[in-house]
Amino acid sequence: MLVAVELLQERDAGGERVIVHAFADPPSLEDFELQLERSITCLASAGENVIFDRCPADFLGYLLTHPDAEAFELEAWLPRVRAALQTLDLIVFVPVEGRDRIALPRSQEARFRARVDEKLNEILLEDSLDLDVEVLQVEGSVPERLRQVLERLRGRGGGASQPRK
Repeated sequence: MLVAVELLQERDAGGERVIVHAFADPPSLEDFELQLERSITCLASAGENVIFDRCPADFLGYLLTHPDAEAFELEAWLPRVRAALQTLDLIVFVPVEGRDRIALPRSQEARFRARVDEKLNEILLEDSLDLDVEVLQVEGSVPERLRQVLERLRGRGGGASQPRK
């Protein structure tokens, strides 16, 4: 049964919003692949000094831990993901903390979220997919996380990081 929880919308030639895709609850492999495609497209069309809430690495985390992950063709996506991620100056990794600050929707049950967090750690900090991106891991309260990011951007360090190779 399809339960639409989120809609991917775009504007048509006349400026009207059009539903492009209704996402299932929980999201299917195809849903995450569409989000990965959209993330890659957004990075390609972004100007300078843009902050993204998520990047292609996030969607790889979801796809590689999805119950249907064996059907995901990682090798086919990797060249495009690598190229898209190379356009970013910095990826800020906010791992799940012991006391999670985010209320989970039904589609993101805690065990799945923990598996995605582990996978993102492998992808971003251990660089298991040879993405060769600069990553800053932050923790603590929101003001503390912000301080760590600003320090990094000012060139002072702050937080654990994985430099580009």
